[in-house]
Amino acid sequence: MAKTRIRPLDGEAAIAATTAEGVAASRDATATATRYLLQCLADAAQGNTVEVRVPPFGAVQCIEGPGHTRGTPPNVVEMDAATWLELATGRLSWADGVAAARIHASGQRADLTGYVPVERP
Repeated sequence: MAKTRIRPLDGEAAIAATTAEGVAASRDATATATRYLLQCLADAAQGNTVEVRVPPFGAVQCIEGPGHTRGTPPNVVEMDAATWLELATGRLSWADGVAAARIHASGQRADLTGYVPVERP
């Protein structure tokens, strides 16, 4: 099955919808923005050392280094969609997210410092 890539225009519109002050974003906008920013992270930090999970919307492998082939990866970063959107757009720092227990990171290389906020095309 081929991966469907989200077009930048769609992704940017979804990000705008999820970051508007005082407006509750739809589930579709949240899903699109989440997947788009995960895709941007994977494109900018190519590799398969760290798995970034944002359930239920998506997961990507990124960051160059030793990879894994089976089972649970040794380096996992997991958070909810709201946290990911704040982190990826620069409204939340990595250190603040980890300190507040909004980001769960396990493994020596499970650190997105320097990769967030996410570069977008």
